[in-house]
This record gives sequence, structure tokens and C-alpha cells, in this order.
Amino acid sequence: MSIACCLPVVECVYCLACARWACQHCFHTGGYDSETWGLASPNEFEPVPRLCRLILAVYEDDLEHPQWAPPGGYGIEPRWVVHRKTYEHTGGHAPTYLLYVDHHHSDVVLAVRGMNMAKESDYAVLLDNSLGQRRFDGGYVHNGLLKAAEWLFDAECDVLRDLLERNPGYTLTFAGHSLGSGVVAMLALVAVHNRDRLGGVERKRVRCFAMAPARCMSLNLAVRYADVINSVILQNRMIFCLAQTLLWRMYSSHLSGYLM
Repeated sequence: MSIACCLPVVECVYCLACARWACQHCFHTGGYDSETWGLASPNEFEPVPRLCRLILAVYEDDLEHPQWAPPGGYGIEPRWVVHRKTYEHTGGHAPTYLLYVDHHHSDVVLAVRGMNMAKESDYAVLLDNSLGQRRFDGGYVHNGLLKAAEWLFDAECDVLRDLLERNPGYTLTFAGHSLGSGVVAMLALVAVHNRDRLGGVERKRVRCFAMAPARCMSLNLAVRYADVINSVILQNRMIFCLAQTLLWRMYSSHLSGYLM
């Protein structure tokens, strides 16, 4: 019929639909999603720049002689670093991470670095998943990230329990960026479900800050654990641009007041 009328109606509708889809996906920003959200209070946002610096510190080989420290340094005491585990220590089961006791803020922090493009093991963690493959607490999670979190929890739970027992009242914080954000989000789920292995720490003392988070759990789990997991997104960045420099941007944006 469209040919008989000399007007390719079907083709035009198809092209318009494709153009609409392209516009929605190319020009849609995270700002539209959060237009109706309430603003975070200063107390809620306070840990973010501090944890960004701590995650950046994971990239350093020697914290006593840092090579990429931001102005003012990482804001940490090297003597309070419990240990830093590299890919050689984890055997590729998890990215490099740092365990730190922040006595200034009464916080035990486990920080995980972002994806290392030069490490095949990181790709293996990221790609180890298929739709509906792994269930957890009535929802679905990313299989590879959960396996990395379970390995990390088994490796560190005794140390974490000891630190929490020696520092009563301290919070337990998991912080990560990019791939590491997915690992710590899963780690928070595992920790909440195994609080007995952490000395019975209260749920309200367990928290997670996922910087530029990976999509790793179904919506029902995200809602159920919203009191534990905090996702932090710099909304003018696309996912394929997320890198170590984003942490610096998030930290420097806080200094200029832009992020808030």
C-alpha cells in the first residue's frame, strides 16, 4: 500500500522509531532519573570523598612513597593499613584491595580497586554471568561478582571480626569503584547474611559505598538492601568512560561543591 501511494509509510515509521530510540539512549542522562530524588544531607555525603581517596590509594604500590596522590594526599595513616592484597595474593579471584582501620572516623574499611584492563582475571569475573544464572535471597545477582565477593569474605572475615572486636562500635565499610563496586556490593550482601562470622555485628553498622557501580543485582534486592548499599554516580559520565580518573573527578568535584 505504501508503494502504491508513493509514500513509504512503513519505512518512515521504522526510521522515526529508530531515531527516537537513538535519541533516548544517546541524550538521556542520569540527571533525568534523579530529578525527583531528595538531596543527600551533608552527613550522608561526608564519607564519599574520603572513601574515593582511599580507593585511589589501592592503586599505589607503596603508600609511604605515593606516585599519584591528589593534593593533600590520600588522608590516611600508612600505619593504620592492615594489609594490601594484590592479584598475586588473590590469584585472580578478586581485584586488588586494601584493608584499613580509620580511627579518626571509627571505621573499618575494605576498599577494592576498579577494573584493570590488563588483567584477564578481571574480565573473567565480569563475564562470568548469564541472565537468571545466580539467585540470592529471593533475587538475582551477578554470578562472577558474587563469587569474587564470597572468596574475599572467606579470606578476610576472620581479620574483620578481630578488628571489630578490638574496636567496638566501629562501622564496617566496603568501598569500591567500577568492577570493585560490584564486588563490594555483593560483599555487603554476603556480610549481612553472615554477620555471625563477623562477631554478630549489627546490620546498621555494615555499609557499602559503590562508586560508579556495576549493575549487579535485581531491583528487589537493591530496594531491600538500600539501607546498607549506597551507589554514587557522577551523572555526566558514560559507563565506558569510567576509569581511575573518575574517582579523582568525584573527589575534586566535592572540593568545588559541584557534585552536590
